[in-house]
Amino acid sequence: MNKKIFSFSLIAALAAAGSLTAQNPISQTEFTADPAPLVVGDTLYVYTGHDDWAATPNQFIMHDYLCFTTTDMVNWTHHAPIFNIHLYGEHENANASQMAYRNGKYYFYPSTSGIPVLVSDSPYGPFTNPLGGSNLMINGSDTNYSGHGWEDIDPTVLIDDDGQAYLYWGNNALYAVKLNEDMTSYDGEIHVFEIKDKEAFGDDYEEAPWLAKRGDKYYLAYASHVPEDTYWAWADSPLGPWKYGGVLMRAFEHGGMGNHTGMCEYKGQWYFFYMDEGLPESHSRRRTASVVPFDFNADGSLPYIHHDKRGVLKSVDPLNPYVRQQGETIAWEEGIGIGYDDIHCVYVNDIDNGDYIKVREVNFGDGAKEFSARLRNGKPGSQIEIRLDAPNGELIGVIDGEGGADWYEKRCGIKQRDGIHDLYFVFAGDGGNLMEFDSWQFAQ
Repeated sequence: MNKKIFSFSLIAALAAAGSLTAQNPISQTEFTADPAPLVVGDTLYVYTGHDDWAATPNQFIMHDYLCFTTTDMVNWTHHAPIFNIHLYGEHENANASQMAYRNGKYYFYPSTSGIPVLVSDSPYGPFTNPLGGSNLMINGSDTNYSGHGWEDIDPTVLIDDDGQAYLYWGNNALYAVKLNEDMTSYDGEIHVFEIKDKEAFGDDYEEAPWLAKRGDKYYLAYASHVPEDTYWAWADSPLGPWKYGGVLMRAFEHGGMGNHTGMCEYKGQWYFFYMDEGLPESHSRRRTASVVPFDFNADGSLPYIHHDKRGVLKSVDPLNPYVRQQGETIAWEEGIGIGYDDIHCVYVNDIDNGDYIKVREVNFGDGAKEFSARLRNGKPGSQIEIRLDAPNGELIGVIDGEGGADWYEKRCGIKQRDGIHDLYFVFAGDGGNLMEFDSWQFAQ
């Protein structure tokens, strides 16, 4: 990504909007599409597509899938790409996906011109295909409702309270199957829904289903029309019959022509993930993933949800700076890039003078006395300024970045500050590519 144009125009856009407190989109270093949340233990994972910088307003370019994690809903850790769709053909696009977790295994359902299933012991891969090679679980020959060749996309998976798993999918069609215990095959015939049933789906069903459960109710969110509103329906059974509920989010209010949504409960709060064109260089094929909290209505129905650039206003658990944190754990950034090496080490790169990283709601407790950072390729004179509460906020320490091509640790003393603060790493030095930044930690 041409991140210098990206960064400066982003600053201008936010300043013009009168808001420098934006939290959405959740990543400002990549174009991200089709967000799919998954909660496992204390961690919320969001899997997204990856719109390439080279994409034009008339052409998708989507090679791989990304993963972001959080334990506080305000800081997001960027991971290496988890899977490249080119296993299924050089010209295939990485359409919407979803990850499921069962019995210690991660089951990844991407989509191309059909739906594969991939399995890993890790939420980040590597993945293997239990069906062999580039075989698909759902093939085009299995379905024919829409009459076109790309209807088998956009999978969504729900594992019900009784352990039965369900897979929904479809573009201009809506299909469902019961998955077997192995999560890699299905039981019985494919269930076909009549999407022209207005009692079930309103005046249009387009694509992008998302299946969720709360209490004894099942909820189905989906895209409708083009530009895409998001509609919703609910049912007393995971296979329907569905009853149309209304509009969940309007097209263009969320800042984009298309929308693919997901929702989940995390630490007692429900969150709605959606797709917009939230960065200055975005367009209909360069999209961004955003998130807002929401509450159900008193009768259990879904509310109308507004796009909100502010995103999540308060952390669910302040960040602990006394354990090692990744440099790519970010609430907001200006100017930096994200790099990967051959062993999937992820780090911050493309750092120029004035770039910064914001980490929200860091709990210093009774106060820290020392800061350390793991760096590489630091130029002479390069520095990291450690500031509180603003990019030009109180300077509590400066670390010298200079060093060689192997990772090294640098330390500095800091002014002791206690309590909870937003933390800023502001990079300084002459020229570009000042250093590479892997991780950091404070000491008491």
